[in-house]
Amino acid sequence: MWHRLAVVSDKRNQLVDITARVQEVVTRSGIVTGLCQLFAPHTTAGLLINEACDPHVARDILTTLERLVPNRGDYRHAEGNSDAHLKSVLTGSHLTVPVEEGRLSLGAWQGLFLADFDGPRQRQVMVAVTALS
Repeated sequence: MWHRLAVVSDKRNQLVDITARVQEVVTRSGIVTGLCQLFAPHTTAGLLINEACDPHVARDILTTLERLVPNRGDYRHAEGNSDAHLKSVLTGSHLTVPVEEGRLSLGAWQGLFLADFDGPRQRQVMVAVTALS
């Protein structure tokens, strides 16, 4: 069963920490050992795992992506958000995280983020938890 999380960004480029909300889905599932799958059904947003403790890491990621794929470029896409499409390709739209003892099996500093590259807006993240035998 898929759970849909509404995630709101308030900037054009923003990493929104969704770790606690995804853990709530895992906890409610009652699954002790399994996989947690996440999917962002958007072409201008992505998902990533990275450090969740130091906010400078998110800033560094966004700044580097902006340098690699600037807002203004030699783009043909007419909507003015070509950079957002390209950044979402770089981050990807899905993640799989192991679940052990009913918890997301993330590293000590890791968190789950929705990366919005065409905000501010409301996005969705689809989350499913599957048991492993």
